[in-house]
Amino acid sequence: MSVKPRVLICDPIHEEGIEKLREAGFQVDVKPEISAEELREAVSNYEVLVVRSRTKVRREIIERGEKLKVIGRAGVGLDNIDLEAAEEKGVKVLNTPEAPAYAVAELTLGLLLCLARQIPRADQSMKEGKWAKKLFKGWQLHGKTLGVIGLGHIGEKVARLAKAFGMKILITKRTPPPPEVLEELEAEFIPLEQLLQRSDVVSIHVPLTPQTRHMIGEKEIALMKNGAFIINTSRGQIIDEKALYKALESGKLGGAALDVFETEPPTDYALMRLPNVVCTPHIGAQTVEAQKAAATLLAEKIIKALA
Repeated sequence: MSVKPRVLICDPIHEEGIEKLREAGFQVDVKPEISAEELREAVSNYEVLVVRSRTKVRREIIERGEKLKVIGRAGVGLDNIDLEAAEEKGVKVLNTPEAPAYAVAELTLGLLLCLARQIPRADQSMKEGKWAKKLFKGWQLHGKTLGVIGLGHIGEKVARLAKAFGMKILITKRTPPPPEVLEELEAEFIPLEQLLQRSDVVSIHVPLTPQTRHMIGEKEIALMKNGAFIINTSRGQIIDEKALYKALESGKLGGAALDVFETEPPTDYALMRLPNVVCTPHIGAQTVEAQKAAATLLAEKIIKALA
C-alpha cells in the first residue's frame, strides 16, 4: 500500500489492536470521545472507522465517507451500524463475535447463580449487619431445564457451562444446530413456543434485528412456567421491558437477570429496583481478555480486508 490508509478509532479499544494496525502501515488516529457531529465532519478523511457500541454509524456518516472502505466493530452486535447503507456503498462491515464469547457466557452463569441463590440480597443484608439466613432459601441449578435462545459463539458456551452444572438443555434458533453439537450437549432442538413452556430458565443470545426486537413480550411470557427465570445478556430491546416488569411484579416470573436494557443508560430504574431482578450495566464483554481479543482480532481482519 503506497499511501497509508487512515483509521479513526471512535471508541476505546485495547492498545494492542491499535499497535497492530500501526505496525501494518496504517495511520491511526485515536479519538475515543468523538461526538456524532465531529465524526460527521471527519469521516471523509478516513478509509476505516473502528467503533464499539457507543458510536452510531448511521447512513449520513457512511454517505459522507468518500474514502470509507471498512467499518470495524470491536465486539458482537452490529445494531449501531447502518448495514444497508454500508452495503449500498460497498463498505465492508467487520466485527468480532468470537472475542467476548467466554466473558459473556461466564457472566450469564454468574447472573443465573445470583438469581438462584439470591447472592446480591444476601450480600447486602450482611453489609447492613443482619444475619438473615432464613430469608435466603434458593434453588440449585442441577436438574433444572435451561432454554437457550440462539446458539452462536455465546449461546453454545452458555449451554456447555450449564450442562456442567447438571442442567437439561433446550435450544431454539433459526436453523438446526449440527447433530454432533446437540449430541454433545445432550440437548433438544425445539420451537420457541415449546422452549418457553418447558424451561425453568430462559437465556437470550440473539442479535438485535427487526425480527428479534421485542421477540419476548406479553404473549411469550404468558407461555412461560409460573415462577420461571429469564436472563438477557444480548440486547435490551429483545425483551419488552413493560411486559417484563408486569410479569415480575405480579409473580408470573420468579426473577430476571439483565445486563442489557432498552435504553442505555436507563432513564427509568423502576425495573432494576424490583427485588427479584439482578442487574449489571452492560458489562458482558468487560474483561481484560475479551477487550484485548476484540481489538487484536478486529485489527487482523481490517489488515486482511485492505491487503
